[in-house]
Amino acid sequence: MIYRLLFRTLLVRLDPETAHRLALRALRIATGVPLARRLLTFALARGDEALRTRALGLDLPTPLGLAAGFDKDATSFAGLGALGFGFVEVGTVTAVPQPGRPRPRIARVPESRALVNRMGFPNSGCDAVAKRLQRSRPSVVVGVNVGKSAVVPAELDRIVADYAASIRACAPGAGYVVLNVSSPNTEGLRDLQAPQLLRALVQAARDELHALGADIPLLVKISPDLADDEIDAIADLALETQLDGIVAVNTTTRRAFPDGTEIDEQVLPGGGVSGTPLEARALEVLRRLRARVGSRVLLVSVGGIAGAEAVFERLRSGATLVQAYTGFVYGGPLWPRRVNRELARLVRESGASSVSDVIGSAVDERSEAVGA
Repeated sequence: MIYRLLFRTLLVRLDPETAHRLALRALRIATGVPLARRLLTFALARGDEALRTRALGLDLPTPLGLAAGFDKDATSFAGLGALGFGFVEVGTVTAVPQPGRPRPRIARVPESRALVNRMGFPNSGCDAVAKRLQRSRPSVVVGVNVGKSAVVPAELDRIVADYAASIRACAPGAGYVVLNVSSPNTEGLRDLQAPQLLRALVQAARDELHALGADIPLLVKISPDLADDEIDAIADLALETQLDGIVAVNTTTRRAFPDGTEIDEQVLPGGGVSGTPLEARALEVLRRLRARVGSRVLLVSVGGIAGAEAVFERLRSGATLVQAYTGFVYGGPLWPRRVNRELARLVRESGASSVSDVIGSAVDERSEAVGA
C-alpha cells in the first residue's frame, strides 16, 4: 500500500530510468552491510519448504526469479535475492562495454501495467561484470544473460566470437548462462533465432564452456513474436543439441493484444513491450514448447507475471522456473515476499506437497482427458 502510494505520487514523476537507478542504489545501501542483508533475508526471504525447487542442477528456495534487464551490470543481485527472489539473472551483458540507445529509452504504461523499452543492452562489459560476480560469492543463484555487442557486424563468425568472449569472462562466476537472441532493440539480433544460425551459436557456446571446464547449464531466450512453426523449430533444435533450457519470452514489438489492450506506438517508438499485455502470448508459447519438448528441456516462463496466480498457472502449464520483471517494478520491494507466500498457499491448496508436484500438472490433466 505504501509503495503504491509512493509510486503514484512520486516515482511516476521521475524518469523511469532515473527511478530505477535510485532504487538499485537504495537497495545496495540497505544490504551493503552483511548483518543488514541477513536481517532483510530473514524478514523477506525465509524459505517455505513447499517452494523448494531443484532445477538446472541447482537448489533454489523458490521457482520465482528475477528476469534479465533489471540488474544489467550485476551490481545488486545480493540485495535482490534478499527480497525473496530464488535466483537473479543479470545482464544482458556484452563483450564490449556500451552505452545502449539514446534516452529516453524506457516508458511506463501504468494503466496497462506495462513497460516499453528500447534500451539496447547498456552495460559495462563482460570483464567488469565478471569481476563483480567472482568477487562477491553471492548467496543467491546468479544467471548471466549474454547478448551481441552493437559494434559487431552481422557476420556469423564475428557474432559467435563476440558471444564466446562474454561466456569466457562470465561463466566462472555464473550459475547458468542464457544466450539472448530475442531482444528487439539490437539490430539483427532476432535473426539468430533461425535454426542454422542458432545451432552454430549454441555449439560455439558449448565449446567455450567445455574449454573452460565450466559444467553449467546453457539456455536460450526466445521472442514471443515468432510464428508457431518457428517456435517448433527451436524446440526441435533444443532437443537435438541437448540444450539445458529455453527462456520464453522476451519483450514484444506488438502494440495490440488479444485482451483488447492497445499501446500507442508514440509512447516509445520501436521499443519492446513487457508486462500484463504479454501474459496471454507468453502462456501460449510456454504451452506450445511443453507440448513439443515435454520434460526433456527445462522451460523458464517470463512475461506478464503479475502475481502468484500467474506463477502457479505457468508451473501447471509446464514451466519449472518463472521470472518476473514488470510485475516487480509495479509491485515494489515487498512483491516477491507476497508472491512467494501466496504461491505456497496455492501449492498446498492444490493438494501438492511441494512445487515440484505442480509442474506440468495441467498438461497431464489435459492428456488424461484426451485419453479418456
